[in-house]
Amino acid sequence: MNYTTEGMGQLPLDELTITIGRIRGLLLTEEKVDRAVHLLAQAIKESMPGAAGTGVSLLDREGRRTSSGFTDGLVKQADTAQYELGEGPCLTAWATEQVVVIDDVHTDERWPAWRTAVEALPVRSVVSAPLLAGKDALGALKIYSAVPGQYDESTGATLSLFAGTAATLLAHIQATEAPLRMTEQLKAALASRDTINQACGVLMERQGISQDMAMQQMIKNARMAGVPLDEISENLITRVPPAER
Repeated sequence: MNYTTEGMGQLPLDELTITIGRIRGLLLTEEKVDRAVHLLAQAIKESMPGAAGTGVSLLDREGRRTSSGFTDGLVKQADTAQYELGEGPCLTAWATEQVVVIDDVHTDERWPAWRTAVEALPVRSVVSAPLLAGKDALGALKIYSAVPGQYDESTGATLSLFAGTAATLLAHIQATEAPLRMTEQLKAALASRDTINQACGVLMERQGISQDMAMQQMIKNARMAGVPLDEISENLITRVPPAER
C-alpha cells in the first residue's frame, strides 16, 4: 500500500479513498442534519486509529452549536464544556478555519478553563478540523484519544480531507432541510392560532383544496411578500372575493 505521508493515525491512500467515498455515500442519502452528523461521527471513528470518541458540531455565526453528533459520552462532555466556557480546540478550529492538534491536554496551555473541565475525562490528545463549505465555516470535526501524542499534523491533514467532503454535503442538507423546519414550525402555529386556522378554512372553501395545500399556499405567499403569516391570514379573512361574472 502507498501512504500519503508519514505519521501516527495516517491512513493508506486506497483505504482513505474508500472511506471518503463511504462518507459521501452516507451523506448523499440523508435528508436530516442531525442524523447526518451522527453518521459522520461514527464513520470517522471507525476510520481513524486510536479514537476514543469522535464528534461533529455545526455552529452558527456566533459559535453557538446548532446540531451535533458524537459517538461516546466523553465527546458530549468535552464538547459541552467548550460551548459553556466559550473556549476549546473545536471552537478554535471553527473560528480560525485551521486544524488544531493537542499532543497532551494535561500540558497544553491554550485553553486553561476547558483543560480543567476535562482533566478527569479519558481525553489526552485531540485533533479538530473545520468544516469549510466555500467561504463558510459550518462547524468542526473532532477526534479524542485517551493516549497522549496519538495525533499529529498528518492526522489533521487526513481529517481535513474528511471535512472537505462532509462540509459540502452538510451544507446541502442544511439548505434543503431549512424549508422543512420552517413548515413544521408554521404547522404548530397553525394548530394554536385562530386567525391562521380561519384563513386556512377560507382558502380551502374558495379554491376547493385540502388543508395542507392551503397551508402551503399561505406559507409561500407570506415568504414571497416578506410578511408574517398572521398578516397574510388576516388579509385572506377580510378580503372580499371578486364578484362572479
